[in-house]
Amino acid sequence: MNQAIRVLVACGLLLTGAMAQGFRSDVSKRGTTAAPFLSIGQGARATAMGGAFVAVADDPSAMYWNPSGIGSLHGIQVLVDHTMWFAGIGYEYIGATLNLGSFASIGLNVTASNIGDMNVTTIDMQQGTGEVFGVTDVAVGFALGMNLTDKFSIGFNPKFIHQKIWKMTATAGAIDIGVRYQTPFEGITLGMSVSNFGTKMQMQGNNALVVYDPDPEGSGNNGKIPANLATEEWELPLNFRVGLAYNVPMAGLGKLTLAVDAAHPSDNYESLNVGGEYVFNDLLYLRGGWRSLGIQDAEDGYTLGLGVKQYVLGNIQFSLDYAYQDYGRLTNIQKVTLGIGF
Repeated sequence: MNQAIRVLVACGLLLTGAMAQGFRSDVSKRGTTAAPFLSIGQGARATAMGGAFVAVADDPSAMYWNPSGIGSLHGIQVLVDHTMWFAGIGYEYIGATLNLGSFASIGLNVTASNIGDMNVTTIDMQQGTGEVFGVTDVAVGFALGMNLTDKFSIGFNPKFIHQKIWKMTATAGAIDIGVRYQTPFEGITLGMSVSNFGTKMQMQGNNALVVYDPDPEGSGNNGKIPANLATEEWELPLNFRVGLAYNVPMAGLGKLTLAVDAAHPSDNYESLNVGGEYVFNDLLYLRGGWRSLGIQDAEDGYTLGLGVKQYVLGNIQFSLDYAYQDYGRLTNIQKVTLGIGF
């Protein structure tokens, strides 16, 4: 046990120190990172709990929140999540885990956008040129969660990230790292994670090719010199989370879990997420939470959700979860998640 505590403290110091230079708490850096879709939380359950999930992390969406959580999953678990985002944009998440015994589990996760084609317009042809273009966001991860002791686990989720806008593409590699620790205090779990620690992204492609006239006022020169527009590299949305989850004693009146996360993102201010989940008869799940506490004028606020879980044929588990998240002037987002366990 003492060794697990030392490892936990060492991981916390290492992650905090290694990431500190990537964060600034004095100014907001909204819109200054690439691949913002990586900041969209996965799983209706976690979303309905206000995103306070780093210490809970006990379903396949843990590969997003805290990959150490998959170490506690049994058998084969599959989760399919659909996000109804703003402006008719959709995001899909598929996660699957396989237990390798009491020591570890492995997992595969894919996040992809569903935006649809849009018309190409120019200043001269504002109704469209007849061409269409698409936008694609994809992230593919391979996770490993290991139980170093019966109370301490660590996990990794290396991933490949790809974005495409018309004829421009960008790629990056990153890793998510997380730990969970069952504290000596009854029912309290501590979790920490770092997400999207990786390389920079730079858009490159045919849309950057132009013809350039270095002297438009002169005559006799070549006014159509092939040129390539310079694009900058951008960091990924790095995020450090630490949180606590508490299983409240209910004396046989169901199960209640309360959770709080502190988030320290590289592209926004620090904030708190809080949430809870009440389970009745291992069948009906009621959830609620609040996001971005501490951020002045934050658009996202309260979250609500519910879910049901049922076993069929003895040991096959089906779950269906729904989440609603208020976004102020941006109205709301909604999530639906289907889970299957064998």
